Amino acid sequence: MTDQLPRDVDRYLEGLFTPLDPALEHALAASDAGGLPAIAVSPTQGKFLHLLARMAGARRILELGTLGGYSTIWLARALPPDGRLVSLELSAHHAEVARGNLRAAGVGERCEVIVGPALASLASLETLRTRGAAPFDFVFIDADKGNYPAYLTGCLALARPGTVIVADNVVRRGAVLDAASPDANVQGARAFNAQLAADARLDATVLQLVGTKGHDGMAIAIVRA
Repeated sequence: MTDQLPRDVDRYLEGLFTPLDPALEHALAASDAGGLPAIAVSPTQGKFLHLLARMAGARRILELGTLGGYSTIWLARALPPDGRLVSLELSAHHAEVARGNLRAAGVGERCEVIVGPALASLASLETLRTRGAAPFDFVFIDADKGNYPAYLTGCLALARPGTVIVADNVVRRGAVLDAASPDANVQGARAFNAQLAADARLDATVLQLVGTKGHDGMAIAIVRA
């Protein structure tokens, strides 16, 4: 199998299940114009996240890693009219671009983009949780991989039994097989995967993915009752 074949299949599937969407295309174009890296999820991955959030009946969604808001739009569209999405983003510039894209997509009012280190933002959200804030029903982690284990711990404090947790980029083109890798992203993904498997509060798996984004994988977990 050539590297081109999975890309061609992805484009075929995109044509079937993710027809061109002006708001999503605008988000990608505005992100590119703003100098953001072209690392958003693919259209089929965005649709997958959207469907998972709908299946979970999510009313409150937490996202780690806003970038230009492309995945945020997919997730926000899964919410009911009174639903709420909170997205954590380190870069103030990325957040500014994302907010514009969310407004253009018509989901700006149900989304809040919080700027700052995600661990600090998670700690603030946990404080609100202890004061009675509702838990999140769905979590998508797509930020710096070295902190994935700490992010998972922080997200669990904001979850409830039945909360769905999805994390992107946890296969790293197969580099997670190398226990001696000097790459912090690889080591973060390895530690995260091991944490998912070992935590008795979670039932989880990882799916390998190929396509326009290359060879990687998504972790999917549910918080046990």
